Amino acid sequence: PYLSPLPPSLNVSLYTHVINRSFVLFLLLCVNGFIQGLVLGVYEKQPDNDRIRLTEAAAVFDSSISGKLSEMLTISGPPLKKGKSRIFYGLHQDFPSVVVVGLGKSGTGVCGKENWDNCKESIRAAVSAGCRQLQDLEVAHVEVDPCGDGQSAAEGAVLGLFEYDEFKTKKKARVTTLPYGSVDSAAWQKGVLYGDGQNLARRLMEAPANHITPTAFANTIEQKLSPFAHKVAVHKRPQSWIESEQMGAFLSVSKGSEEPPVFLELHYKGSLDSAQPPLVLVGKGITFDSGGISLKPSSGMDAMRADMGGAATVCSALVTAAALKLPINIIGLAPLCENMPSGKANKPGDVVRAKNGKTIQVDNTDAEGRLILADALCYAHSFKPRAIINAATLTGAMDVALGSAAAGVFTNSDWLWERLQKASIVTGDRVWRMPLFQHYTKQITESALADLNNVGKYSGACTAAAFLREFVTADHWAHLDIAGVMTNKDEIPYLRKGMSGRPTRTLVEFIAGLASEP
Repeated sequence: PYLSPLPPSLNVSLYTHVINRSFVLFLLLCVNGFIQGLVLGVYEKQPDNDRIRLTEAAAVFDSSISGKLSEMLTISGPPLKKGKSRIFYGLHQDFPSVVVVGLGKSGTGVCGKENWDNCKESIRAAVSAGCRQLQDLEVAHVEVDPCGDGQSAAEGAVLGLFEYDEFKTKKKARVTTLPYGSVDSAAWQKGVLYGDGQNLARRLMEAPANHITPTAFANTIEQKLSPFAHKVAVHKRPQSWIESEQMGAFLSVSKGSEEPPVFLELHYKGSLDSAQPPLVLVGKGITFDSGGISLKPSSGMDAMRADMGGAATVCSALVTAAALKLPINIIGLAPLCENMPSGKANKPGDVVRAKNGKTIQVDNTDAEGRLILADALCYAHSFKPRAIINAATLTGAMDVALGSAAAGVFTNSDWLWERLQKASIVTGDRVWRMPLFQHYTKQITESALADLNNVGKYSGACTAAAFLREFVTADHWAHLDIAGVMTNKDEIPYLRKGMSGRPTRTLVEFIAGLASEP
């Protein structure tokens, strides 16, 4: 199955003939059941050195086939740029197809201007591109060059291969990935779990709203946590419990729908010290948002099946923390319901009472996420938490402000912000601090009928955060507005178009960092 050495002076037509011959060989091997591929990395050439710079694993492979890989790279076209790939057939009897991916410059690290690690991001993007190319050829088993960072390579493979096709007759080929060569297996497995966690959030967010109802969402998370039952408790609180807790703001939103609300409460006890104050994660869980009586435009309303992205990401982060066996206590809270118009729904101008006794004038029923979060945040304080983080696809204004570049963070704690930002640099799923000035609080406290108004006059993302702060007394609280990062078009190369599941990995990395602190 090996190709004969080819001189660099070969013309294009002969090279094309060789490639075609190799592809035929690839097809014959696939027919005989040898459907296995390999993804290898190559760095950009240095200005003062014209030699091809392979990764450690790629160099070992090249040596095993007497330099044929370097030779083919030299004659097959210009040097591979970052994120680009090139496929070769028949180079090795165990791997009928080999994809070489461009990693860019070697030795790059954290970029202060971009607020992420260039090397890690390049590996994720490159590995993703290679794996997808082999997936398109229906190669079922792929070995992946760790490219010097097994975790990032695994994340790129797992995230890049995901596609939501559960309701399609024709599905993408299922691909299993393994590390190639010598690799830190713990780092690779960690990357797989990080990727799986984000993919769980993507799957929940992509699912049609008639399939992921509040009850179905809670059942899905319960099932995902079942392997860790010895350390996890799951409470699916019904409407009667919500009423007993006097969560009037939450109930005012849920009453417009025929689907019963669920208050999902998750307890993960990872710390040996049962008395350790927990980290509390709160996620907005609107499984479909029509806007209520303040009805949204029909165009694009289908995307509102993902308006429970906050609940999806925090619950997926907790599932991943359990899978990683992180030594920390975590409580996850997700108020789950639909926001629908009906004769029972909230009407503009209605006044409702939250769990802490504050009254709220509901001037816009499409600003419902902050209502259900208000009661959940009040409840979160009952656990005397170490810190509270809530995530929500809360405002279109956040999308206008930051787009899909980063999630907006509003926090009363520099301590919390520093750790969230540090985590986001590692994962490449960035966060950006937003203002939480008293200036915005005045807008939501000037209400004609109640203590608070659920909308302000301008600066929608900032006034929404100011509204939530009215229900927080904890010293360490952060609100993540993830509306701008809810979907991916082509901004993140290792995520396909669709719901992104962001910022699940950043939350997991933050939790891991917190767990490692004294």
